[in-house]
Amino acid sequence: MRGPGRWWRRKSTLAKVEAYTRWSFHFMMVVEFSVAGGPLLADLARGERSGSDEPGPTVLLILLVAGHCALCGVFASRSLDWHRGQRTRPTRSLWILGTSTVAVAAAALVVTGPGSLGGTDRNVDEGAFGTFTLVMAFGAGTFTLGMRNRRWALAVVPGFAAGSGLVALVCGALGAVALTAVVMVLLAAGFFTLTYVLSLWLLNVVHELDEARETRTRLAVAEERLRFGRDLHDVMGRNLAVIALKSELAVQLAQRERPEAVAQMVEVQRLAHETQREVREVVRGYREADLSGELAGAKGVLTAAGIDCTVTGPAVALPAQTQSALGWVVREAATNVLRHGDPRWCAVEVRVREGHVVLTVENDGAPDGAGGPGRGSGLIGLRERLAEIGGTLRAGPAGDGRFLLTAEVPSGPGAAASGDDPPDPSARGTASAAAASRPAGSGNGVTR
Repeated sequence: MRGPGRWWRRKSTLAKVEAYTRWSFHFMMVVEFSVAGGPLLADLARGERSGSDEPGPTVLLILLVAGHCALCGVFASRSLDWHRGQRTRPTRSLWILGTSTVAVAAAALVVTGPGSLGGTDRNVDEGAFGTFTLVMAFGAGTFTLGMRNRRWALAVVPGFAAGSGLVALVCGALGAVALTAVVMVLLAAGFFTLTYVLSLWLLNVVHELDEARETRTRLAVAEERLRFGRDLHDVMGRNLAVIALKSELAVQLAQRERPEAVAQMVEVQRLAHETQREVREVVRGYREADLSGELAGAKGVLTAAGIDCTVTGPAVALPAQTQSALGWVVREAATNVLRHGDPRWCAVEVRVREGHVVLTVENDGAPDGAGGPGRGSGLIGLRERLAEIGGTLRAGPAGDGRFLLTAEVPSGPGAAASGDDPPDPSARGTASAAAASRPAGSGNGVTR
């Protein structure tokens, strides 16, 4: 039981709903064989005990019903794939299903003899009549899966009901029996059709909600990129235009051997340093994260996604650098919770102990093997960011489908060497070489 449970927990909500819908359609063929073939099996067993009836026609009819059930299951699966856009419309299977439904239903009346319906042998009469109406009803309900227009799907039901009455009359049934068949097929097929239509509608709604959540995430990322691009444009556009003009002027002055060219290049250097400082401020503001704001944002996003999120512990009175580092951890952890697995709850806790701040993010619904050592560029980046201020990050499965992320950073004021944003580890060599060759007082470069 533990293996199938893990298999189910690894599925996302969308995959669970689709699997439930698909297996519900498959279960309908089991129901059809139970209610349509059950009376035939009872007649077969009764005939074997008495030894008076010929079992051949009944066995043949049972096989036909079983084949019709299998055909309904296959067609339902293909139709579901078609509705999800995973294959073309199963037109050939649609007409095969309709033809076989009428053929098997008619066989239920023919194998009992033309005069049995409405005759004196009520056992054979009721068994054949029940098989006839149920095969027509299940066939009609399954047939509607091959239609995307709901009006046409609902029109199929009265069509099959009228056809069942006509088939019953052709096979020798009385008028009252044929009318009863029409009413029973109309009601049963209508019920099955509504069941199929509502199941498909629910599946489509879940797909649309999942697509809407992905779209909302992409829009949030695009909006942040636009904001960052707009800020960079506002900072650099004017300064670069002035630098270009002054550089052009300096070139012309230098060609004329005018001493004013030096003053213009000094001004260009000043503008370049000023632009560098402003860009650094923009990037720092983009990269800094407030812990309180990130906790509130993570809780709001997870709650909106249907995840029960709880946040406990102090998020204030911490150094700015500690809050920024832990804020990035919360942001990345919330993103991973939404992207990976199918969680129902998430618990975020902040604790202060012995000069360290410990942040834990735990959730259920994690897939097997998630978040192993070194997996995921986001976690690698967080480890590098925390290591620069003396912090650590641990992430991995905690058993029973749970995932635990633990970040620990110093809480003292001397947690880092400086308040500036540290450079990328991959760029340290380049930054050091640039710093060695940079003239004194020229300022720091943008490291990211």
